[in-house]
Amino acid sequence: MQTVPLDEVRPDDVLVVGPGEVVPTDGRLEDAAVLDESVVTGESQPVRRAAGEAAASGVVNGGSAFALRVTRPASQSTYAGIVRLAEEASEHKAPLVRLADRYAAAFVPFTLVLGGLGWALSGRLVRAVAVLVVATPCPLILAAPIAIVAGLSRAARGGVVIRDGGSLEALGRARVLLMDKTGTLTAGRPSVAEVVAAPEHDPDEILRLAAAVEQVSPHVLAAAVVAAARDRNVCPPAAGDVSEEPGVAVTGRADGQVVRVGQLAGEPPPWSAQVRGRAEAEGSTVVWVKVDDAVTGALVMRDPLRPDAPRTVQRLRAAGFDRLVLLTGDREPAAARIAATVGADDVGARCQPDQKVERVRAESARGLTVMVGDGVNDAPALAAADVGVAMGATGASGATQIADAVLTADRLDLLAGAVEVARDARRIAVQSAAAGMGLAVVAMGFAAAGRLPPVAGAILQEGIDVLVILNALRALGAGRRHPSGA
Repeated sequence: MQTVPLDEVRPDDVLVVGPGEVVPTDGRLEDAAVLDESVVTGESQPVRRAAGEAAASGVVNGGSAFALRVTRPASQSTYAGIVRLAEEASEHKAPLVRLADRYAAAFVPFTLVLGGLGWALSGRLVRAVAVLVVATPCPLILAAPIAIVAGLSRAARGGVVIRDGGSLEALGRARVLLMDKTGTLTAGRPSVAEVVAAPEHDPDEILRLAAAVEQVSPHVLAAAVVAAARDRNVCPPAAGDVSEEPGVAVTGRADGQVVRVGQLAGEPPPWSAQVRGRAEAEGSTVVWVKVDDAVTGALVMRDPLRPDAPRTVQRLRAAGFDRLVLLTGDREPAAARIAATVGADDVGARCQPDQKVERVRAESARGLTVMVGDGVNDAPALAAADVGVAMGATGASGATQIADAVLTADRLDLLAGAVEVARDARRIAVQSAAAGMGLAVVAMGFAAAGRLPPVAGAILQEGIDVLVILNALRALGAGRRHPSGA
């Protein structure tokens, strides 16, 4: 076995993908495998794939090592296709027009016309000179950019790195927020939500024995089982003779009993009908526990909603978003439940990357859009939105590289703080530009009428500049209504 560059991999080559490694290109499994596909599909629960099934590039091996027979070169893989989709979405994205550019487009011609009229009506060139002297450009070339840069600095101190001033201005005007579910509103990793025991069995004992064999397993769910035992102060015994069938189950001996944790061969027991129905409706995964060939319990695994998610969504609404849409690769029941819990206005389930892009473009008819995501599958939608925001603490590099803003901590509430900063900074920038140009226009009127000579106009112009720049510096304190946020 040897390591080879990815561009040298050809169809029909056989690659070995170790535990925790990323599948480098599309292929077909030679062995059963457990795959974490959330970064590509948005599905939060790990997926078990049998030998012979297809595996997409970009997914993560959540179990033991497996062999992969390559079906497509890396340049034609699923991951490469998503990257191309993101690039195409970025190319079709309209460039953001800066505030100063919009005002300058009208102010400069107005200045020239007014100076020309003063000269033409009076026959005195000095009036045109006075108009040009007093027509201060500082509200546009200094005051507005100072407010925007101050806003960028303030947002960065609050944990949100925004790429440029145009993105900050757009964030301050946006009204539609689209959010990925996995890793954004949820933790992005499974946990034990419920331990169900068969009649005459103790749930803590079920968890204790399950954790005993899982504590030596590389399975993607093993850490969640062990963490659940620790949280409940359940101390698992040492296990021996541990073996694992990748994608199927882990078996070992604990307290003199044979314990098997994983999939269930055959029909589930009657006592589990309720938990199975509930798990299916919620999009949860059920892991079965057998002790000495008897099914004694079940562990319900779920990607939990962040405790502060509903409060964060409320704060995002308070920050100015009129419409909130949840986009996810999860199944409809799980997506609808999360949307109802957090108070989203609409939900899109089973969304593939291209469908997310279409939804972002459709929502853009309602106003400027912001898309928040953390996975490679979100990158095209981030590129298509007016402002793409990546969860940088847990997000994939594909998302962070394409995004206009990055949350440096694993907290969506930072975005609400950044929106408040953006709105305040933009308001101060508009205020500085409008007030400065308004004062300049009044002074220009006096200059055109011969009431303000060039020397006095120059002194007045400097006073206007200082006034609007000092006002622009107030943006350094933007968004301080919520001290815990940005």
